[in-house]
Amino acid sequence: MKKAFRKYHRMIGIIVALPLTLTVLTGMAATIGREWPLNLGISSRFMLKVHTGEIFHLQAIYPILNGLGMLGLLVTGLSMSGLFGRRKQQNSND
Repeated sequence: MKKAFRKYHRMIGIIVALPLTLTVLTGMAATIGREWPLNLGISSRFMLKVHTGEIFHLQAIYPILNGLGMLGLLVTGLSMSGLFGRRKQQNSND
C-alpha cells in the first residue's frame, strides 16, 4: 500500500510543483512590493493577478486546484508516514 501511495505522491508532487511555486513566489513578491520600500520593477497589482490566476483567466478554479493538490499531497504523505498504521497488540501474557 505504501508503494502505491509513493507513486501517487510523486505524481501529484510533479503536477502541483509549478502552480504552487508560482503562487508562493508571486504572493511573496506582491507583499514585498506593497509593504517594503523596494522597487522590484513589477507592480504588486500585476503580481496579485498572477497569484490568483486572474491573468490566465483561471481565478475561479486556480485556488481550488491548488488546494486539492495540497490535500492530495497531505493525504498521501501522512499515509506513508506510518502515523495512522495499525499498532500491534501486546499480549497480556508478556
